[in-house]
Amino acid sequence: MEKFYDRKNELELLGKIERQSENNACFTVLTGRRRVGKTALVKEFLKGKRGAYLFVVKTSEPLLCREWQKILEEQISLKIFGTVSSLSDLFAQVFEFSKSNHFVLVIDEFQELENVKRSFFSSLQNLWDSAKGESKINLIVSGSVYSMMTKIFEGQKEPLFGRATHKMNIKPFTPSVIKEILADFNPNYMPEDLLCLYMLSGGVPKYIFLLMYAGAFSKDTMLSYALGETSPFLIDGKEILVSEIGKDYGIYFSVLRLISEGLTCQSEIDSVIQKNTGTYLKNLEENFGVIKPMRPLFSKPASRNARYQITDCYLRFFFRFVYSNQSLIEFGQYDTLKEIVLRDYETFSGKSLEQYFTSKIQEERKLTSIGGWWDRKSQNEIDIIAINALEKTCCIYEVKRQAKKIDMELLGEKARQFSNNIPGYAISLEGLSMEDM
Repeated sequence: MEKFYDRKNELELLGKIERQSENNACFTVLTGRRRVGKTALVKEFLKGKRGAYLFVVKTSEPLLCREWQKILEEQISLKIFGTVSSLSDLFAQVFEFSKSNHFVLVIDEFQELENVKRSFFSSLQNLWDSAKGESKINLIVSGSVYSMMTKIFEGQKEPLFGRATHKMNIKPFTPSVIKEILADFNPNYMPEDLLCLYMLSGGVPKYIFLLMYAGAFSKDTMLSYALGETSPFLIDGKEILVSEIGKDYGIYFSVLRLISEGLTCQSEIDSVIQKNTGTYLKNLEENFGVIKPMRPLFSKPASRNARYQITDCYLRFFFRFVYSNQSLIEFGQYDTLKEIVLRDYETFSGKSLEQYFTSKIQEERKLTSIGGWWDRKSQNEIDIIAINALEKTCCIYEVKRQAKKIDMELLGEKARQFSNNIPGYAISLEGLSMEDM
């Protein structure tokens, strides 16, 4: 039996909502990128409870009703009267049943109902509004297309706007959980193995377990698997983003490729693509949740001194090495592709190491803000600054793959230049290398 890792906080929160729903109907929206483990979480939560799990497939409305009717009868003993061919009629009986029965109902890939019957969202709004006062349902809807789930529940003109009683965004595993999983599969792992696992997965469970169950526990075997002929790592990036962006993804992908290669300012991106990419960058940030602008700590929110970063480690890897080398993949040159990755590995993984330590520090310390800093000329740059404004403490970090390359004297000089931003704070300096992972 597969071990279920972590998610203690999420399960605890779902448990609180469950207890609340015994007296008052609850409507929870669960979001998170594809492969992050939303389905595994809700299935773990359903164990030992009276509940039903419904998955939305792209099919006709009558066929979906027929399938769901069987599941509801088997899993929560809800007998649907007659042959129901509309989702509205089906859920009218579900809500009627919930007035005298408490149960959990999970609808997974909820956003796909738009393709089955878009008007159902209006029907669900009416059913929820009229039944919630008497109902004891714990309704949980889960979706992996960020843009569509945001539109359905946060678009002010949408019927389900304001109907959710709880919202949860499921994040990738933290560094401590990634380490626990790797240690279970490879007790003798080296820091390089851990860094490679983080670089490829960013803590996304699906990618971690693809590698672990393939026996890829070391840097070399992980890269061989990820860059192999049948590897999901070679196609998943495109599949995820096409589901978000749609078929007109060309310029978006070009922008992401340039960011992955280190062109992180809009002016640099514009000069290569030869058009204003402001709208594309805004959509990638706000509508698709793929990038975010990184600004020096304490700079103004509207500061133009912004650098864009692909927030997802796997997508950063995909655009840097897979998307930019499609011709090698088409010609079956997988060994050459691996040579290219190994050639640039130290430089590329150094950025992943910074992301890893940022996540690790966030997990381990109480902070009010964390980020990097650089001056206007980008001559002085600090990798990570962790601040606790309540305690007036500031820890400044230099991150290098190898400890011997950390220059504490230089870090001290950079810290002195930054310290004007935080008068009265206790400042500490620390070097972080792979030995500290």
